[in-house]
Formats: sequence, structure tokens, C-alpha cells
Amino acid sequence: MQTIRIETWINAPLDRCFDAARDIDLHMKSVSHTGERAVRGRTSGLIEAGDEVTWKARHFGLVQEFTSRITAFQRPHYFQDAMQRGAFESFVHDHEFQLDNGGTRMIDVLSFAAPLGILGLIAETLILRRYLTKLLHLRAAAIKEAAED
Repeated sequence: MQTIRIETWINAPLDRCFDAARDIDLHMKSVSHTGERAVRGRTSGLIEAGDEVTWKARHFGLVQEFTSRITAFQRPHYFQDAMQRGAFESFVHDHEFQLDNGGTRMIDVLSFAAPLGILGLIAETLILRRYLTKLLHLRAAAIKEAAED
């Protein structure tokens, strides 16, 4: 199991940042290089408590589907999405928003585990951690830009 934590300060109100982070259309735009799109469940707009989204994207040269559900939701401070079906053994993403110095501190904590025992652990350490950290930073930059605009 790996955990990645990134923090991003955004010069925008809490609720605007919260909404940008749960905007499916903004999500697709921010990771367009993967061809990621919502194909089932809620496929556009703002995700809500209990919503499921199935994403289809190309990662590592393979087209994959990944279904997540919003498993916790406390507007405008926190929400969590957790994998229901997909390539990972487990995948949980916590999104936290705090008032900070006239803006918002957005905190992303992603915990994930690859399948396949020791081979999965090697993949987590050598490949997945760096790849997912890069995706989180891309997403955070897109949320920051949208919220500050």
C-alpha cells in the first residue's frame, strides 16, 4: 500500500475549489492526454454523495475502465472517492479543503495498492507512485486554474 499526499494553495473561496474538484467535465479536460472520459454513471457535471462514475482511459498503453463511488461527502470541506471496480487492489482518494490565508488549501491524499502480491508492490514503488503523483499534480493545477479564473 502506498500513500501520496499533495497540498495546493488556491486563491479562491472554499466552495469554488470544492466544486471544481468534483467537476467531471474539468476532470476529463485535466487528463485529456489519457483520453479519459466518463462512460457510465454520472458522466458530466458535479459529482454528489453516493454517485458512481465509470472512467475509460488509456494508461501504460492499455485501455482500462475504473469505477469509483463517492463514499464520503461533507460540503465544502471533504469528499472521498473509492474504487469499486478496476485494476487496483484498492484505491481511495481523499479530497480535503481548508480555509487558509484568505484562500483555500486543497489536500489530496491517495492511498492505493496494486494486485499481484510482490510484483504489485514492485510496480507500486517503481512505476505507479511516480505516475499517480504526476496525475495528482496535473489535476491540482487544473483545479487551481479553474477556481482562480
